[in-house]
Amino acid sequence: MTTIHPVILSGGSGTRLWPLSRAALPKQLLPLASDQSLLQDTVERLANMPEMAAPLMVCNVEHRFMIAEQMRQIDTRPHAIVLEPVGRNTAPAIAVAALVLSRDDPDALMLVLPADHLIGDIAAFHAAIRTAAQAAQNGRLATFGIVAATPETGYGYIRKGAQLADSSGAFDVAGFVEKPDLDTARRYVESGDYFWNSGMFLFRASDFLKELEALRPDILDASRAALDAATLDLDFVRLDPAAFEACPSDSVDYAVMEHTRRAAVVPADMAWNDIGAWTALWDVAPKDGQGNAIRGDVMLENAADNFVRAETRMVALLGVSDLVVVETADVVLVAAKDQVQDVKKLVDRLKAEKRCEHLVHKQVYRPWGWYEGIDEGERFQVKRIMVKPGEKLSLQMHHHRAEHWIVVSGTASVTCGDEVMLLTENQSTYIPLGTTHRLENPGKIDLHMIEVQSGTYLGEDDIVRFEDIYKRN
Repeated sequence: MTTIHPVILSGGSGTRLWPLSRAALPKQLLPLASDQSLLQDTVERLANMPEMAAPLMVCNVEHRFMIAEQMRQIDTRPHAIVLEPVGRNTAPAIAVAALVLSRDDPDALMLVLPADHLIGDIAAFHAAIRTAAQAAQNGRLATFGIVAATPETGYGYIRKGAQLADSSGAFDVAGFVEKPDLDTARRYVESGDYFWNSGMFLFRASDFLKELEALRPDILDASRAALDAATLDLDFVRLDPAAFEACPSDSVDYAVMEHTRRAAVVPADMAWNDIGAWTALWDVAPKDGQGNAIRGDVMLENAADNFVRAETRMVALLGVSDLVVVETADVVLVAAKDQVQDVKKLVDRLKAEKRCEHLVHKQVYRPWGWYEGIDEGERFQVKRIMVKPGEKLSLQMHHHRAEHWIVVSGTASVTCGDEVMLLTENQSTYIPLGTTHRLENPGKIDLHMIEVQSGTYLGEDDIVRFEDIYKRN
C-alpha cells in the first residue's frame, strides 16, 4: 500500500463570509457546516483511509496556535505546521510542502487540499483519491474535476481529453477555462466534457518540483530559500520572512497546471462545495418547510428561503424572503441572496476606512485562551479574560495603562513586580502603570477574570514582552 501525504492549505481569509469570517479567525477555522471547523472536517474525512499519513499543514503565522489546538481537539498530530509570514498564493505554498516531504522521500505522493471545502459523499471522494494516486504514480499531476450539475459562472472549468491508457478513471487535460458567462457554462454542462475546477491535486513531490523548476524557477528558488533559512519554533516551521516575501505570488493553476503536459483530471461526483459565499451554506444546510436555513436563536414569521445565523442574541424575521442575515457580537449583515458575492466590497470599505471589524471579533483568541471587550470609554476599557489550565500570559509591562484584575472563577497566579500571589474567586489586585506583571492559571479548570484598564492609551500594541512561552514578539 502506497502512502499518501495530505497537504492542507489553510492560508485563506474567506472575506465573502464576513462578518463571521475575519482575518484573525477565517472561515476554515469556523464551525460552518457542522460542530467542527472546516479544517477539522477536512482532516477527519481522510481518517478511514489507511494509506493516509499525518497531514502537513501550511498556514498563516497568525493562525498557528488555533490550528495546533484544533488538531489537538481531534487527536491529530501533524507531520509539520509550516508558517507563511505573508500570503503568496498556492504555488509557493505547495512548493514548500513538496520540498519538506521530499527530504524524506523525493517521490512522496502529495494530496493537496484546501482547508475550507465541503464534501458530502466521502466514499466517492476516497475513490477519486485512489484513482488520482494511480495516475500520480505514473508521473501525472492529477487534479480533481467536479462533475458539473448546474451551469455555474463562479467556477473555472477543466476540459477533459482522452482517457489515460494506464488508468480506468483519469483523463488527459485538454484545457483550463476561466469563469464563463452563463450561456457558455450551459454549453459546458450539456457537453459532459467540462468539470468544475476544484483546486485539489495529487502528484509526486518530485514531479511537481520538476515541472515548477521548468515553468517557474523563480518561485521554486524563493520557496527553497525560505525553507532552507527556516527556523523551528515549538512545533512550527517558520519560513524565513525575507526570502518568502521575495517570492512571486501565483496560483498553482497559473504557475504549473495550465502549462504542464503531465496534467490529468479525475472526474468526481462527491457533493462538493467550496463555500464561496453565504448562499453556498444555504444550499447545503437543512431547511424548514418554507426553505429557511437557520442556526442559533432565530424566530421567523411569514418568511421564506432565508439564511439566518445568530451568534449572540435572538434574530427575528417577519414577512421577508431571499435574505442572508448573519449576526455577531459587533456586526449584523443583512443582504439579498443574489448580492452576497459583493460582501467583499464591504470588507474593502472597512479596510479603506481603517476600521477593525474585518480583522477581529469582539472575542479574540490567544494561545493561552481568549479575551473579549465588554465596555470602553474615555481613558478606560473593560475586558473578560479566560486562561486555560496550565497556560500563562507573557511577562510584560505597559507604558500607558494600569490594570485592575478581578477573579470570577478559577485560580490565578499573579506576578506583580517582585511579588507573586494566588487569587481565587472574588479576589482582586492592581497592576500599576509601568510594573512588570504576568497572569497564569495553575489550576485544573478555566480561569475567568474581569480586567479594567485605565490610562491615556489602551491599544493592544502597548505591550512590552520580556518573556513569552509562545515566542511572540
